Amino acid sequence: MALQALQSSGVTFRRILSHFPEELSLAFAYGSGVYRQAGPNSDQKNAMLDFVFTVDDPVAWHSKNLKKNWNHYSFLKVLGPKFITSIQNNYGAGVYYNSLIMCDGRLIKYGVISTSILIEDLLNWNNLYIAGRLQKPVKIVTMNEDITLRSALDRNLKSAVTAAFLMLPESFSEEDLFIEIAGLSYSGDFRMLVGEDKTKVLNIVKPNIAHFRELYGSILQENPQGRLEIDKSPEGQFTQLMTLPKSLQQQINHIMDPPGKNRDVEETLFQVAHDPDCGDVVRLGLSAIVRPSSIRQSTKGIFTAGMKKSVIYSSLKLHKMWTGWLRKTS
Repeated sequence: MALQALQSSGVTFRRILSHFPEELSLAFAYGSGVYRQAGPNSDQKNAMLDFVFTVDDPVAWHSKNLKKNWNHYSFLKVLGPKFITSIQNNYGAGVYYNSLIMCDGRLIKYGVISTSILIEDLLNWNNLYIAGRLQKPVKIVTMNEDITLRSALDRNLKSAVTAAFLMLPESFSEEDLFIEIAGLSYSGDFRMLVGEDKTKVLNIVKPNIAHFRELYGSILQENPQGRLEIDKSPEGQFTQLMTLPKSLQQQINHIMDPPGKNRDVEETLFQVAHDPDCGDVVRLGLSAIVRPSSIRQSTKGIFTAGMKKSVIYSSLKLHKMWTGWLRKTS
């Protein structure tokens, strides 16, 4: 099962988790503090640890967390757990982040998302935000036996492979595939223009080929080290397009459907399958999901983190971008 590649029993992560309410359906750590990255994020030891906590009942969870970790929250804490949950669920990408927290001797950032909203994102790519995080290697710290969630996690990985296939040429390397997959959730992300190192995707993939291979091994069914080949015929592409997540199909339909035509999605996908620029259309569809999602989530972060922390966090991101640029030009 592809999910087993995500499992981890890191003592540090479990210690950090002990500072939070226990009712988590899934908790995972990700980013440069977990997996080594090339470039300006290569200092793993001092990197901030990023977590996502998935909870069935956000109101109850935030209520308990406010009692345990009142100082983690911005001024929004005075409005109570129901208001915090409303901000979490209804704005941005359905996740509420607390940033720049000292916990067990490490600087951490953690996001809280409802289990039901995560499952929707994994299956349909409504935001491709947390779903995008889970298309790259992460460390699962804890996960319950929710069959629906586990199935959605696997479906997200299969969808990532399908989308990447559509954007790749007929013949490509294993590394090409993983670079395409890792870049899915950055398509159209405005932070790649301001605040993120432009070589971020390469820096994620190159030191972690083995981890990507482990994550996607059961889907690809083998680990060929040479060239991969896929069916780029209109029939083959149509089959792949028809299995894409619903939100991406709808965005492709919106892009390709001329005014007044009102064609159904299947008709549009059939047309795209015969288009030599099929991969570019898929990429435009991804950008149409990611761009507004990333803007809304980053705007929400100003309020959930507080102005002071937002300025500090943004400065750190810009410093990374500047460092990456200097290394590239030196």
